[in-house]
Amino acid sequence: MTSLIRHVTIDCSDAYALATFWSKVLDQPLHEEDEPGDPMALIEAAGVLFVSVPETKTVKNRVHFDLQPQDRTRDEEVERLLALGATVVDDQRRPDGTGWVVMADPEGNEFCVERSQAERGE
Repeated sequence: MTSLIRHVTIDCSDAYALATFWSKVLDQPLHEEDEPGDPMALIEAAGVLFVSVPETKTVKNRVHFDLQPQDRTRDEEVERLLALGATVVDDQRRPDGTGWVVMADPEGNEFCVERSQAERGE
């Protein structure tokens, strides 16, 4: 028998706050039982679990999300995420429209925003 990935777990300082940010990014609700101050918070539809830990983030992520906007352009998505509290870490957009943007969530976890399918011509 094989194993399945049940959740991708993100260690963080405030599980509920960070899960709320990602809930808005992904437009997916938090688990109905999650409340402010909980040590864990789950975005069930995305399979992402946030767990409060005492340690702070000190190095670059070894695993990260690559986001592909579904109903807007990459640049529009970057602007939306900035408004939600993300920051730009590294801008890899190229003059020909290719490339991506490395961003960080409110706790400094890096993720990338790629071009939409429409922008890729797919």
